[in-house]
Amino acid sequence: MSLTLFSSPGCHLCEQAEDIVDYLGISFVVVDISSDVDLVRLYGIRIPVLKRSDGAELGWPFDALDVERFTA
Repeated sequence: MSLTLFSSPGCHLCEQAEDIVDYLGISFVVVDISSDVDLVRLYGIRIPVLKRSDGAELGWPFDALDVERFTA
């Protein structure tokens, strides 16, 4: 399963989310929404958002347990 973290530069919540996923040792790709108008419309006020390859999303706030459940 691939995991994507939608983020933006300077977003301290996004940094926290990235730290959580890193801590769990789960591989993921960070997508900077700031360079894509459509992504800004979708996620601009919702970031950080984790998205699985099946389209399911986990919005902030979340903790390590939430991420483990989301990726199980």
